[in-house]
Amino acid sequence: MTEVSSARVAAYLRDAILGGELRPGDRIRQEEVAERLGASRLPVREALRILEAEGLTEHEPHKGARVPQLSQHEVDVIYRMRERLEPLALVESMSRLEAADHDRLEEVQRQIEANDDLEKFLDLDREFHMLTYSGCDIDPLMSNVTRLWNSTQHYRRAFVAMGGSTRMWTVNSEHRLILDAVVRRDAVDGERFLEGHIRRTRMELAHHPEIVG
Repeated sequence: MTEVSSARVAAYLRDAILGGELRPGDRIRQEEVAERLGASRLPVREALRILEAEGLTEHEPHKGARVPQLSQHEVDVIYRMRERLEPLALVESMSRLEAADHDRLEEVQRQIEANDDLEKFLDLDREFHMLTYSGCDIDPLMSNVTRLWNSTQHYRRAFVAMGGSTRMWTVNSEHRLILDAVVRRDAVDGERFLEGHIRRTRMELAHHPEIVG
């Protein structure tokens, strides 16, 4: 029998966390994961180390692994970090994006505008932003950006779920401004529009502490 790899275990748990099946504060019991996937404990432990580096799990002494649960202040600080790091990643990326990347961004944004499914929106929204950063080859920067996205996935889902057509109109308008700046390779506008896009979410989350709590 072929041993289940740590990469497969990590992929399974990553999907469960980002998809909302495992929520902040939920325990991840190694023996249960191993039994479900038909794996030994070793690849499960290795997978948890991978996910901890991605900001998706954390290890508590004498308690084991769990999905991190952030306080209102921690969420606010992480969004402030995103406001500073992601515009930098965008500027580093912008000049390296090609016409095919611009076309894909346009297609993804069209799908977002035509979509009314929460989970699909989260996937498309992540694809849109990560594609705008895909030309950035500064590994420490992109590792941090990915980790910050992962750690706020649950709060982004809850925020979008309580929204309505007005909020989605705003999201789409901001995406269009960012996309226009990317196509024009205008770093100043790109930074400004993206920073405002992230800041608006942070400020709205601050008015809804029930999402974090």
